[in-house]
Amino acid sequence: MISDTLFTEPGKILWRVSELNRNARVLLEQTFPLLWVSGEISNLKRYPSGHWYFSLKDDSAQVRCVMFRHKNMYLDWIPQDGMQVEAQVLVTLYEARGEFQLTVEQLRRTGLGALFEAFERLKSRLQQEGLFHPERRRPLPHFPRQIGIITSPHTAALRDVLITLQRRIPSIPVVIYPAPVQGEGSAAAIAAALRAAAARSECDVLILCRGGGSIEDLWAFNEEIVARAIAACPIPIVTGIGHETDFTIADFVADMRAPTPTGAAQLVSPDREEMRHRLRSWRHRLQQTMARHIERRMQTTDLLAHRLIHPGERIHHQRMQLAQLRDRLQHACHRQLEMHQWRIGETRRRLQSAQPGIHASIRHQQELAARLQRAMTSRLENMQSRLLQQQQHLHHLDPKAVLARGYSIAYTAGGDILQDSQQVQTGDKVQLILAKGWADAKITGTGK
Repeated sequence: MISDTLFTEPGKILWRVSELNRNARVLLEQTFPLLWVSGEISNLKRYPSGHWYFSLKDDSAQVRCVMFRHKNMYLDWIPQDGMQVEAQVLVTLYEARGEFQLTVEQLRRTGLGALFEAFERLKSRLQQEGLFHPERRRPLPHFPRQIGIITSPHTAALRDVLITLQRRIPSIPVVIYPAPVQGEGSAAAIAAALRAAAARSECDVLILCRGGGSIEDLWAFNEEIVARAIAACPIPIVTGIGHETDFTIADFVADMRAPTPTGAAQLVSPDREEMRHRLRSWRHRLQQTMARHIERRMQTTDLLAHRLIHPGERIHHQRMQLAQLRDRLQHACHRQLEMHQWRIGETRRRLQSAQPGIHASIRHQQELAARLQRAMTSRLENMQSRLLQQQQHLHHLDPKAVLARGYSIAYTAGGDILQDSQQVQTGDKVQLILAKGWADAKITGTGK
């Protein structure tokens, strides 16, 4: 935050230099957004720390710039003094020296911004038209009869492709369709070479290649005329343009992209050594298959020869089989007869056991009647004994029996049993129940 002293009346507060620089830096960083600045590089210095310090200048002014290592390490080109560049910067102030400077976030050569925008516009439009759709891509032939190469005759990329093809499969002929791959008119020349290859229709697959370079060097492959020619070509096309990190519009339209020209040559050509290895493997498998097939046929022949028997011997074997079957049938009949006989005997035993035994039942009934008589007699004796015991208990609990032993029961005038001396007072009348009769009495005194 900016110090409050920044907005006080001048001359009344004494500022320190560090406070002034800090507030000026904050004010600059909050006022100016992240922006692009164009100019010429001068006084470029690269420090051992990896940071770059330089100035950006035009005809009438210059400004100090710094690009730190974690930002410049992603550049794929080396800036030099005198280069016209465009820098995305943060406007700030170096507090230690009080120097106005720009902190560079991104750096590109002048004009690349327009090229990237044109690249993205064309890519988006062609993608909407379906030129990048995977369904329109054609498979590459496994064994091409002839390979075509579209590139400049004097490039190292052509030499790499030819060396790779010679090493992998020297028997396949190669046709070169020369075309400049850089500079003015190169896009039209590449498109014309593609149309010529399609018209001559002498190759089974085409390689469109060139070596690495900047985006300006590869721009011919980002032209719409080249993309349209690739899409219209009936022959499968493999691109090998630049390095592995370089992508062009031609790569998106082609049937297959290789990271390098050498990689493109490897994609379109079968490896001779690999083919030899496959042929040896297939020959070995064919020999094994034929050997197993012959062995199975020999085994089948032996089996058929073993099964080939003289008619007389066959009749003898059949007679023996008939005799065995007759013996088995007789044995089975005997077994069935024995089984039925056993079942009949078992059924007879079960019927006999199921007949009622009248005499045994009568004896059993008599035994049950005697047991019932004995049980009733015993039950009556037990009940009589318990009745006598209960009568004795009742006799002992009878109040009259207690009174007969000399006790009496006293009742108050209200009819309550007199149990406590506090229930009556001197002069109250009470009634006494005796074993024989009753008597009235008068309380003459109480105590505890």
